[in-house]
Amino acid sequence: MATTTTRLLNLLSLLQTRRDWPGAVLAERLEISHRTVRRDVDRLRDMGYSIHATMGPDGGYRLDAGSELPPLLFDDEQVVALALALQAATVTGAAIGESALRALTTVRQIMPSHLRHRADSLQFSTIQHSEEGRAVSPVVLIAVSSAVRSREVLRFDYRGGPDSDWPRRVEPHHLVTSGGRWYLLAWDLDRDDWRVFRADRIAPRSPSGPRFVPREVPGGNPRDYVAARFKGSELVNAWPCTGTVVLHLPASAVIPFAGDGTVHDLGSDRCSLELGSWSWGSLAASFGRFEADMEVMGPPELAAAFGDLARRYLATAAG
Repeated sequence: MATTTTRLLNLLSLLQTRRDWPGAVLAERLEISHRTVRRDVDRLRDMGYSIHATMGPDGGYRLDAGSELPPLLFDDEQVVALALALQAATVTGAAIGESALRALTTVRQIMPSHLRHRADSLQFSTIQHSEEGRAVSPVVLIAVSSAVRSREVLRFDYRGGPDSDWPRRVEPHHLVTSGGRWYLLAWDLDRDDWRVFRADRIAPRSPSGPRFVPREVPGGNPRDYVAARFKGSELVNAWPCTGTVVLHLPASAVIPFAGDGTVHDLGSDRCSLELGSWSWGSLAASFGRFEADMEVMGPPELAAAFGDLARRYLATAAG
C-alpha cells in the first residue's frame, strides 16, 4: 500500500501531464477509491495547489495555474531528467547557460537530501558544436516561437545569409533544433516557397504581420523535412546517394567513425560499410578517409566516382 506522501506525489504528477482528469480514471491509475482521490485532492489544495473540480457523471479535476508557486514535488526520475536537461543546456544552441545554472542551483536547494544526492551524482562535461555560429538569444526564440504559435507573419532581417539586405516576410511554421543550432521552417512569402532559416541570424522586426492559415509541410513531418534538406534531398529524409564498400579493417576500428552509416563485421579484419552523402563524389571521398584497401559492392555510380576522384588526385599530385 502506498503511503499518503507517495499517493500525493503520484496524483500531482498525473494532474500535471494533462488539462482534465476524470475522477474515475485517476482512481484507476492510482489504484485507490474515488473517496481517497477526493481526500488527496483536498490535501493538495491545503498545500497551495489550485485544483478545479468539474461536476457531473464524468466529473473530474484540473490543475489550474496559481498566483504562487506551491512546494515542488519531484520523483526520482523527474530529478534525473531535470538535472540532465539543465546541465546540458549549454549545448542546445540557446544562450541560457547561466540561467540554467542558476535554475539548477535554486531547485537543488529545495530538494530533499536523498534527491539532491542523486542530482549531484550527475556530473558530466558538454562539448559545444564545432560549426561556426552564435548562440540564439532567448528573446529571439520567444519572438519566433510566439509567431509560430499565433500563426502570425514574421518580419525579420537575416544577418549573414543570402538576400540579407532587405527584410524577410515569412509564415513561420516550426522551430527545429539540430547539432546545437536552431532553425526556422517557414513559407517565404516573397519567394513563394519553403525555406529553412538559421535562428542565430534572425533579427525580428516589430510589429508582426497578419495571421495566416497554416500550410501542409511537404511530407507531413517538419523534422524529417528539415533533415532531408540538410542531406540535399527535397522530401525524403535519406541521402540521395548511398553505397557500400568492403574495408580491410576490423569493424571495431570503423564503428567509432561510421556516423550514421551501417557496419557489418565480416571477420578476418574485414567489414562492410554502407554510407550516404549528397553526391557520389563526396560519398567516395568519405570512404577514403579510412585510408584502407577496399572493394566497391555497389552501386556502379560509386565505382565511377572513385575513378573520377583517382584521376583528379593523380592530376593534383602530378601538378
